[in-house]
Amino acid sequence: MMTPDAVSALAALLGPRFSQNRAERNQHGLSETWFAAAPPDAVVWPETTAEVAAIMQICAAHRLPVVAYGAGSSLEGHTLAVAGGISLDTSRMNRVIEVQAADMQAVVQPGVTREALNSELRATGLFFPVDPGANASLGGMAATRASGTTTVRYGSMRANVLALEVVLADGRVIRTGSRAAKSSAGYDLTALMLGSEGTLGIITELTLRLHGQPEAVSAAVCAFESLQAAVETVMATIQLGIGMARIEFVDADVVRAFNLYAGSQMPEKPHLLVEFHGSPAAVAEEARRFGEVVAEMGGADFNWATTAEARGRLWKMRHAAYPACLASRPGSIGLVTDICVPISRLSEAVEQTRDDIAAEGLSGPILGHVGDGNFHAVLLLQKDNADELARAKRVAARMAKLALALGGTVTGEHGIGIGKRGYMEAEHGQGWQVMGAIKAALDPLGILNPGKVVPDRTQP
Repeated sequence: MMTPDAVSALAALLGPRFSQNRAERNQHGLSETWFAAAPPDAVVWPETTAEVAAIMQICAAHRLPVVAYGAGSSLEGHTLAVAGGISLDTSRMNRVIEVQAADMQAVVQPGVTREALNSELRATGLFFPVDPGANASLGGMAATRASGTTTVRYGSMRANVLALEVVLADGRVIRTGSRAAKSSAGYDLTALMLGSEGTLGIITELTLRLHGQPEAVSAAVCAFESLQAAVETVMATIQLGIGMARIEFVDADVVRAFNLYAGSQMPEKPHLLVEFHGSPAAVAEEARRFGEVVAEMGGADFNWATTAEARGRLWKMRHAAYPACLASRPGSIGLVTDICVPISRLSEAVEQTRDDIAAEGLSGPILGHVGDGNFHAVLLLQKDNADELARAKRVAARMAKLALALGGTVTGEHGIGIGKRGYMEAEHGQGWQVMGAIKAALDPLGILNPGKVVPDRTQP
């Protein structure tokens, strides 16, 4: 619980931007998926790095846990205040500080969302490509090392964050990285912070790599008779080096959900959703080559989205897959899990997962950013049905075990949070303890997002 002295200090610093209102606390204690609510004791809305540093100094003095909060779109319980304390909401740190068009870079505060940044960049001929689906905050995307539909061409946040400003647990402010294209100057602290999920520091500024808006864009969908044929088409496409900007997979259950939710009229079969970026000639050539692979695998003719509006509708539908799946079983909640495997093992992993979901008697649509071997299962559960939850957890655990057996990882983009923390030792071995040692060195009081990512330890 917060002490009166901590309340007084935070209220004096922030005024009305410090709140213990029950509704605000409850809002910040919810998850997008199946996790139980865990509201903080208070919510704060800083606007500057200096305020974040002052907040951390107060919280360190009172040993008060701090959970950074962006858009709240994470799926593994990352922002739940499982140890109480404060939720540090970055939504008011939402300025695009500078666009350096000549260097193809932008400097932003962490509360800027990816859609807001791209709106700001529209007139520059540049864009920020990482697209996890949700309109997530860029600070949250960095903290979870996010990726998404365009990763197969442009890379994840790891490839697109050049530098960070970070407030540490004791209030110190550090800068990591630089605007240079490369560096060999010591430890890569930027990479350390990416994916740390707010357990090592609070990101207060990001320097991002931008990309040129493609001269030509072409998108299409095509259906397959079987899941295996669709997935093997993805494998063949990647192995042939065909330059895809996006290559997404949805199974027949997801298509059925799309049709009910969005009024689309797609055949209820597995589909690939693809997009090509480049010059008109390059786009036409890559589309031709991909069409040859599809024909060899028995896929149907392409349904092309030939205008920007049609492409927008296509990807809006794809990004709405989660609510569409939930709507397909009214009143359900989701246990959403992801794994990532080498592309050569993708078909095997998807087939085994589908069979396992069926064997457990669950509804579990499968979809994913399969161009980089990453796919998701949306396990649909009745609320308060302990038996279904137990079966879903068994499926998720076996998916994680399968990913490791195939040389992959227990999460390609969701991150760890609460939901995948139990798999960390199996994936990293003693490396997980090393992560705990790094955490202890940077956050000796254990106040930054406790209960997440690293092993439990005795508080000093």
